[in-house]
Amino acid sequence: MKEKLLERFLRYVAVTSQSNAKAGVVPSSEGQRRLAELLAEELRELGLEKIEISDKSVLTAHLPSNLPEGRKAAVVGWVAHLDTVDVALSPDIHPQVIRNYRGGDICLNAEKDIWLRTADHPEVNDYIGDDLVVTDGTSVLGADNKSAIANVMTSLETVIRENRPHGDIYVAFVPDEEIGLLGAKAMDFTKFPVDYAYTIDCCAVGEVVYETFNAGGATLSIRGVTAHPMSSKGVLVNPALIATDFINMLDRGSTPECTEGTEGFVWVNGIQATPAAATVSVKIRDHNKAGYEAKKRLIASAVEYLKVRHPKAKIELKMSDVYGNIADAISDENRGCIDLLYRSLEETGVKAKTIAMRGGTDGSFISTKGIPTPNYFTGGLNFHSHCEFLPLGAMEKSTLVTLKLIDLIAAA
Repeated sequence: MKEKLLERFLRYVAVTSQSNAKAGVVPSSEGQRRLAELLAEELRELGLEKIEISDKSVLTAHLPSNLPEGRKAAVVGWVAHLDTVDVALSPDIHPQVIRNYRGGDICLNAEKDIWLRTADHPEVNDYIGDDLVVTDGTSVLGADNKSAIANVMTSLETVIRENRPHGDIYVAFVPDEEIGLLGAKAMDFTKFPVDYAYTIDCCAVGEVVYETFNAGGATLSIRGVTAHPMSSKGVLVNPALIATDFINMLDRGSTPECTEGTEGFVWVNGIQATPAAATVSVKIRDHNKAGYEAKKRLIASAVEYLKVRHPKAKIELKMSDVYGNIADAISDENRGCIDLLYRSLEETGVKAKTIAMRGGTDGSFISTKGIPTPNYFTGGLNFHSHCEFLPLGAMEKSTLVTLKLIDLIAAA
């Protein structure tokens, strides 16, 4: 199975599909549509039905149940995203395969003297003896999320080839997860009529996520009054200083670098200023819904104070919600999909590690639509970095969990 997974993964990362937050359209890059088309053709070859690519490059497909007449199982879906993240590295990925890793530092690019150092990433030594897929130091690897795509496609192929019993299965491959879950938000859920779903996104062997941030964003726009220094007194209104006043009213102890676990934060992640205008961009995150709303109120109050203090300035605030906490959509009545996930890990010999993700998945939005969508591990590590790597043994374990879920759902 490892070699089949590797073959698929290398084929998918060869399609450049980095998302572009500045594009203003979905999909934000043409490569995501090309990847959707490639996957649609593979799904047709496997014999799936209802294969459709929307105008937003959301690919959906259906594998009909093969259970005996009169026997029904829950309708389940899997979701993976088509895009790779833009972290100011090359959009083109040139993976390398290290067979039987023997430990120690890994030279990713001799010409550019780029290394994956064990001093910085000691976790790589946990995979001595495994085969590793690494970058060439100039890009991310794209295991986020193309290892998940390889997982789902290999699982479908295995189920069909072995004629394993299974209920109705739907898959959705969506664009632009990395820039605000835009693909998930563009889904037509009539084409994904499932009882529950799973995402496979992020992190080391055994990790299970059904608690994510509540996430939002705020943009503060300030229009000042320009004047020459010779006649500025009582006239000049400096938008850069107003932006500074705003930032100084925020809690410096509630920033990403000062928080961990389920602690929320307010992150000023962008400032632009000229003598005439300034813009401040803010990310708002909290696992606790009440805490999230309190942070939004704090920002709104700060802006109202600025308007009083600087009456000559034009100050506007826009806030929006990006996604919700999966846990808020989970109840005693619908948490069976989570129980099945833990059972799948146990029966495949994988020790579960439950984490509250300091981020979100496509499931963070999909769960708000009444479809509980927990997440489990891909096996990759160091996402959003040129030191990202993918142990093939770990990806295989993730795929075995997928297959076990299909078995358990069919037998339930």
